[in-house]
Amino acid sequence: MFSYPQNLAISLTEEQGMLLDVARGFVRDQAPIEAVRAELETETGYDAGIWQRMVDMGWTGISLPDEVGGAGMGVGSAVPVFEALGGGLLGTPLLSTTIAGQLIWRAAGEQAADWLGRLCEGQIGTVAFLDHADWGVPNTGVALDAAGSLSGGKHFVADAGVADIFVVVANENGSPVLALVERSALTPEAVSANVLIDLTKRAANVDFTGVTPAYVVRGEAVTSALRDTLLLAALLTAAETTGAAGRCLSSIIEYLKTRKQFGKLIGSYQALKHPTVDIYVGMENARSFVYHGATIVGDETLSADAEVACRMAKVAADEVMVYAGDRAVQFHGGFGFTWECDSTLFIRRAQWAQQMFGDAIHHRKRLAALLLDNHNSG
Repeated sequence: MFSYPQNLAISLTEEQGMLLDVARGFVRDQAPIEAVRAELETETGYDAGIWQRMVDMGWTGISLPDEVGGAGMGVGSAVPVFEALGGGLLGTPLLSTTIAGQLIWRAAGEQAADWLGRLCEGQIGTVAFLDHADWGVPNTGVALDAAGSLSGGKHFVADAGVADIFVVVANENGSPVLALVERSALTPEAVSANVLIDLTKRAANVDFTGVTPAYVVRGEAVTSALRDTLLLAALLTAAETTGAAGRCLSSIIEYLKTRKQFGKLIGSYQALKHPTVDIYVGMENARSFVYHGATIVGDETLSADAEVACRMAKVAADEVMVYAGDRAVQFHGGFGFTWECDSTLFIRRAQWAQQMFGDAIHHRKRLAALLLDNHNSG
């Protein structure tokens, strides 16, 4: 039988509403699509001036407590910011830095206050998680030996090319640990850039062999922190993806209202109207799941209801973005397949987003165990 979550709350607080308005205004003023396109083939994928302005606005510390230099607003308050950034297809290291901060905070707390303070002040952090390409396995192939040295590498480390702090998920005598590595500890040859389908994003493979971490987080809290941070990363990615789906929908509607064929606006054809409505419904559905997740996640260990919320948000956001990106290309006809058309940016974002922190199949498999009486994870 189906087991309903106990917490179905959804709310947009006054603070979150203000953050959403400010972030949308920031994207509109600082990062029009022309500015985003200008960064697509640069080394970092973003403008350093825009990043600094985001730091100055305190966005790097929104989800961290004030005792480590953050704003103390909670991780749920980061959701509207990422929705707005997704709406601008703006690629910056904010997502990877926020995720790194959550992992360090949840595993080490105030013991790592100096590291967290650096992230709040604008240093870039990232989590080196994947040994392979599966978000559902332990990914602790990188080992920390008795001498305190790492061996092994990580794949698709987000923003590795610009990161100041690497949070490396490693194995020490069969137990997971977090090895915090300074940028200066890596040689240039250790970082090998990946080619991603979404050119607003950056990632690299990183070889940590021979590197001595500056700080190691051990203990039972690491396992719990890893679980919760991956769920929060899925939620924040879903927020960003939902924002991108909204931007994609706006571009479709604008095109339907201006493009004529056979003397008629193409928006008058039902074959185009119905899919557009489907995108709108899917986007609002995803937003509901995202803000439900934002309502119930907190600094404490995530509950079963919070896990359900994060996973459902990721499923809903992935599916609407994939559909919206595909329809955007199709509606624009031959032009939709060209580099000059913004539709290519949307479909590329869809392909990137659905693979990050587990796709719909990944999360549905785990939702089945959470929501059905049969608790076999399979």
